[in-house]
Amino acid sequence: MWLKHLAIHHDDRLVREVAFRRGINLIVDETSSSDRRASGNSVGKTTVLRLIDFCLGGDGKNIYQDTEFKTSNAAVESFLTENNVVITLTLVEHFEDSSGAVVIKRNFLRRNKKIQNINGQPYPNPKEFQSTLKRLIFKSESEQPTFRQIISKNIRDEKHKLTNTIRVLAPNVVTEATYETLHLFWLGIDGDQSKEALVRDRNLEEKLQARLRKQSNPPQISQALLLVNNKIEDLERKKASFNLNEEFEADLNELNTVRSSISSVSTRISRLDLRRQLIHESAESVEEGRATIDLSQTAALYERSRVLIPHLQRSFDDVVKLHNAMMEKRLAFITEEVPALEKELGQLRRELQRLLKQERTLIEDVRKRGAIDELDEIITMLNASYEQKGRLEEQSNLWRASEEALKGIDDQLAKINEGLSDKDSLINARISLFNQYYAVLSERLTGNAALLSAEQRGDFLIFSVSNIEGNPGTGSKKSQMAAFDLAYIQFADTLDLPCLHFILQDQIENVHANQITNLLTEIVDEVNCQYVLPVLRDKLPVDLELSSMEILCLSQQDRLFKVT
Repeated sequence: MWLKHLAIHHDDRLVREVAFRRGINLIVDETSSSDRRASGNSVGKTTVLRLIDFCLGGDGKNIYQDTEFKTSNAAVESFLTENNVVITLTLVEHFEDSSGAVVIKRNFLRRNKKIQNINGQPYPNPKEFQSTLKRLIFKSESEQPTFRQIISKNIRDEKHKLTNTIRVLAPNVVTEATYETLHLFWLGIDGDQSKEALVRDRNLEEKLQARLRKQSNPPQISQALLLVNNKIEDLERKKASFNLNEEFEADLNELNTVRSSISSVSTRISRLDLRRQLIHESAESVEEGRATIDLSQTAALYERSRVLIPHLQRSFDDVVKLHNAMMEKRLAFITEEVPALEKELGQLRRELQRLLKQERTLIEDVRKRGAIDELDEIITMLNASYEQKGRLEEQSNLWRASEEALKGIDDQLAKINEGLSDKDSLINARISLFNQYYAVLSERLTGNAALLSAEQRGDFLIFSVSNIEGNPGTGSKKSQMAAFDLAYIQFADTLDLPCLHFILQDQIENVHANQITNLLTEIVDEVNCQYVLPVLRDKLPVDLELSSMEILCLSQQDRLFKVT
């Protein structure tokens, strides 16, 4: 898919439109770097990237809010969220003939005023919206990886995407299972959809067993059950020596049946309750990670710091907000299954109350049958022994269920990994093909070849990018990312894999002038792609001829939305 056209409408009035071209697409900021404000968007050059991201399923908050420190551009936020500002993005399957067009329209309003359309069809549900884009663009119906995960490397506008070449997903809410599935998808290989859920379930079972071990272990429970069962057998023999009428015997049998049901329901409740407690404990540990530092004391420290660092741009309050926002995302991930657990626990507790009431009724009936004092004492001891047995069996069942669950999870993971092992030759062949392009482009850009590799570590296939000369600097790192993204398009085209033929990358100014010149004047033209870059004019090499590369020119007098 290629970028064809982006339009911004305020109701029916056209505010801005951008037509994209093949190759380099520069969004130029004419503002002198010496006049730029310390933080926040100046004229909206990066906002163009984020509008494209918004049309591709992003939440859009980063258009008016600093994603790292949560400070907002009030004018832009008000303009977007209080007016019917419609963003229209047109993608095409083949750039030259504009075939296979996908037209996406979104606005920033909510409820019945919300617009979220694909080819004229509304998709108000975000999940359905993104799955439709995945089907249209990547020809895939699978749930994992998600559409947003797949395109994360094509839109490098956030910190974690600008500092990591392939681990480009939001931190703290991503598992190795997610990355394995994503990286395999990039190589055109299907990963297993259930691996992430299995790993999460295994972690919970291991925590459950650690909790159970504090109370007792299976051998102790087994020995205690032997003693209790011997006592019950002895009491049952004594009880059997009495001559009981049929109604009395029937009530006792029914009582034992009810108690068995009580034990079963209690076991399930205990297991679910422990699982819920473990989830809440994990959530509480996240809550404890929220920063509660006295900001008034650190304010004085920051003021003193400004003496040594005059251009210190961020306050401690900003860092705290970033930290807590990351904790919120992790908290939501941890607690997502709590509602279902609460519902099942409620149903089981109601059933337990019903059984306990039935048990009390039966006990009363047994006593009304006129049992003699000695028999009554035996029955009382039997009841206590059965209750003790029930508690022990409950613990035993919890252990057994947990061990069976762990074995089942491990068996499934082993089967998945065995299936992945069968694909070793295919995976290695795809990586080798990709490196044919990646090594060449990275060496041309940075003077040193970079390579993609993968190795099995425990349950996961871990992908990584290595640079022969060690850790690259900021500029070389961005050049490495550019080489990776461009090489991927060459790789995908060779295998005829559906992909986005456009790359959006911010902060290219950090790259060395020679690398920028090489990238803009030679390498991108050799790749079947679009490279969209927001740039400051006075940060680019002076000998570059930009007129043929510009698609949009912005300034303090002509900002993107014309409202800031």
